[in-house]
Amino acid sequence: MPKEEWGNKRLCPETGKRFYDLNATPVISPYTGNVVTIDTSKTRTMVADAEDAQTKKAEETTDDDLVLDDDQDDDDDVDLGDDVLEDDDDDTVSLDELADVATNDDD
Repeated sequence: MPKEEWGNKRLCPETGKRFYDLNATPVISPYTGNVVTIDTSKTRTMVADAEDAQTKKAEETTDDDLVLDDDQDDDDDVDLGDDVLEDDDDDTVSLDELADVATNDDD
């Protein structure tokens, strides 16, 4: 963050380079040595841009497009690979082995 003694950041109108005005009056460009006029009539305000494509698309969709019909065919089911979720028989561990926790005496 710039120090307050540096002043405001300005833009040289001739070179386009940025510089700090060092709170000097009048503001003089260090690149050209000319006095930089400060236009105070401009204010920074947010102006709404034209609608973007996503907003237009959202307005075009209707409620009918968002409703799913129960009458649709269920024949188009997709195989989600349920075989990954199946249990393997060789991975069984007895409950006694799981509960066998070392005590301080076993160290």
